[in-house]
Amino acid sequence: MKNVYDLQALLPGFTLAIGVATLAKWLESLLPIPLIGASVIALFIGMFLNMWFHKYKVFRPGLQFTSKRVLKFAIILLGASLSIGTILNVGRLSLTVMLFTLLTCFGGGYIVGNLLGLDWKLSNLISAGTGICGGSAIAAIAPVIEAEDLDIAYAMSATFIFDVAMIILFPIMGSMLGMSDQAYGLWAGTAVNDTSSVVAAGYAYSEAAGDFATMVKLTRTLSIIPTVLIFSLINAHVNRKVATAGGIQHREKPNVLTLFPWFILGFIALAIVNSVGVIPADLSHGAKALSKFLMVAALAAIGLGTSFEEMKSAGLRPMMHGFIISALVVVVALLVEMAMGLV
Repeated sequence: MKNVYDLQALLPGFTLAIGVATLAKWLESLLPIPLIGASVIALFIGMFLNMWFHKYKVFRPGLQFTSKRVLKFAIILLGASLSIGTILNVGRLSLTVMLFTLLTCFGGGYIVGNLLGLDWKLSNLISAGTGICGGSAIAAIAPVIEAEDLDIAYAMSATFIFDVAMIILFPIMGSMLGMSDQAYGLWAGTAVNDTSSVVAAGYAYSEAAGDFATMVKLTRTLSIIPTVLIFSLINAHVNRKVATAGGIQHREKPNVLTLFPWFILGFIALAIVNSVGVIPADLSHGAKALSKFLMVAALAAIGLGTSFEEMKSAGLRPMMHGFIISALVVVVALLVEMAMGLV
């Protein structure tokens, strides 16, 4: 009887999130080019609807379940569409540029976050969204560092605004620099954040550039795995320091197995299985589509639990963080390509 009651409690909020996700996917399909991803659309629709739905407690259990549990399940499914061998296919060039851009994101993000007085969780979510793969990276790291839904909304917004500008400016700058299709695809694939934005910026230049940019983007996505593992250890260290400061003694050494995020195990397992060709192509595509939709639903739930008034309290600092780090990544990626003789 308890399970039935739990299902009944979750259903209103879950159904609402699915409805918003469906609307967001439909609105995304109406766009002539992939200017704005469904995840961002769902987040903002949810925040708009929060003005009316926040007072109805019946939706809260389902929205919380969708923003936490369903989000993790979506990340697991994403592994079925990725291949560890993609790194080898893209080659040495993209890995070199990505190494520098990731160091820029997290190293520069740490400094900028401290200067702006941002919480370390919010700062690193913005850096992860900028350096890895936009919403997917933010969604994967958020549960590991126990980030608040408000932090996720801030991070998504900060990376999205810069992406919109890059879709327009990247093809213009690429033409002015006389970049080859490969050089431009590498630049867009390593410097633009969200997948939909990479696709839009890449194919706006040429089909070959779009193909290469997409492949580079998939390689960036794989860096979610080590990043999540590192942040799980960082979060455990921070929690121990906070507990010690509060007078709680920790004599036992942390157990790495308990720190390991369980959902990333499923992500890695599916990625490995897909790499050896066990998962049929149709099933892989289906898993990716379902993963993306559930991720949109999770972000809709996050939006439905976030108010504009709460976001306004942080002012422009998260947006400034996102702009500064994104601009640094664009410049660093270009300088590395120049140093390698690609531009």
